Amino acid sequence: MRVKTWLLLACLLLAGCDAAAPPSRSYAGLGAEAAAFKQVTRDTALVFPRDHGAHDGYRIEWWYVTANLRDAQGRDWGVQWTLFRSALRPGAETPGWNSPNLWMGHAALTDPSGHQVSETLARGGIGQAGVETGPFRAWINDWSLQGDDSIQRLQMRASGQGFRYDLTLASDKPLVLQGDRGYSEKSGKGQASYYYSQPFYQVSGEVERDGQRIAVTGQAWLDREWSSQPLAAGQSGWDWFSLHLGSGAKLMLFQVREDRGQPYRAGTWVGPDGQVRALQGAEVELTPLAWTEQDNGKRVPTRWRVQVPAMALDVQVEAVQAKAWMGTRFPYWEGPVRISGSAQGRGYLEMTGY
Repeated sequence: MRVKTWLLLACLLLAGCDAAAPPSRSYAGLGAEAAAFKQVTRDTALVFPRDHGAHDGYRIEWWYVTANLRDAQGRDWGVQWTLFRSALRPGAETPGWNSPNLWMGHAALTDPSGHQVSETLARGGIGQAGVETGPFRAWINDWSLQGDDSIQRLQMRASGQGFRYDLTLASDKPLVLQGDRGYSEKSGKGQASYYYSQPFYQVSGEVERDGQRIAVTGQAWLDREWSSQPLAAGQSGWDWFSLHLGSGAKLMLFQVREDRGQPYRAGTWVGPDGQVRALQGAEVELTPLAWTEQDNGKRVPTRWRVQVPAMALDVQVEAVQAKAWMGTRFPYWEGPVRISGSAQGRGYLEMTGY
């Protein structure tokens, strides 16, 4: 569901901006009132390639890629590339230091032996970061995600201390509009985002760790989301799954945990042919089975039972690397997973608010 742009709200504090909304009870303030910004409405049609670009007037936005890869020895690798935009105030991008936009990038490389993370910040308006269409290009400093205007073919590059990756992504399948034609509810109380995905990328390229270059192939999933208030005030965190099943089907599921009461759940089943079925909360069962203590003492569930009875799916989802904590300014857990049970496959898991 990719509502993780709470990370960018940290930039408001770093910039010392008076416009920063006071924190609410929801995770890192994503439930804070945002009436001055544009609101997400159900009847807005997504238009491409326009909506691959940035959306002035909305408070938060992200471009998010996760990739499940393997090398010639059969080892599992996971790659994350993320660009977040956060607006200090409503309004269009302007050149110079008066730009309303702040940007944050996250990159990670994960395998069974370790998890490496890098984070970078930039200001809008001065060329440090941004997103363009015609052709498509998203960048922050020297990290980039760029390709044709349809985003059917992309080159993805990033690096951090001791790691680097350079990957080619290609797909001939259509984009997936999440929720109701791209309108993705997050609370059942009116909070929502615009959300679409490209879960069908095939990937080739190389990863590098500590100077060793390794050829890899696999699958990638891109998520695009923008909103101004994606959470309700009583929501504290979420668990999000993007799963590549052996049949060729794709599955996105999430639950947003409530301070009181049952979590809000939803998802999307995508057939191998790209046909989409939206899943409502009662159709989704998510049960944590095993917890792992991270290096900072936090405990998070790194093995889950995932059930979608309507699709005859009953699987276990387990982390490739149980200690995949993102020790960024607002920390969270994110890493590749393996799938077993009624279906096989690989995917990604993201968990916040623990």
